Amino acid sequence: MFNHVSIGVKDTNRSKSFYDAALKPLGFKCAYEAEGSLGYGTKQGIGLWVGAAKKPVPADKASGLHFCFDAPSRKAVDAFYEAAMENGGKDNGKPGLRADYSPTYYAAFVVDPDGYRIEAVYSK
Repeated sequence: MFNHVSIGVKDTNRSKSFYDAALKPLGFKCAYEAEGSLGYGTKQGIGLWVGAAKKPVPADKASGLHFCFDAPSRKAVDAFYEAAMENGGKDNGKPGLRADYSPTYYAAFVVDPDGYRIEAVYSK
């Protein structure tokens, strides 16, 4: 359905450190970098754009906004969580099964340095 998502951040250098580490276990990398702009994805294309913004959307847990990335395995979900936590992320749900979503829904939830809530899921 979506081609890509763009988010605005206060500091792209800080975001680059976070997203480089957190998305690597999921098979995504920084495929584009220019002054104030980062693009994350695979050889097939960029799905997440991170850009410097004068007025980033304020973090609001009550908004319900979050982004979920597919993971190739449960081990990758665990590695996503650990990398995110080691690079400025905050815990929003440790890796584990979410049986209330489905019997195979294994996910981890973190908050990035700008307050965006992100998730990695493996559900096979």
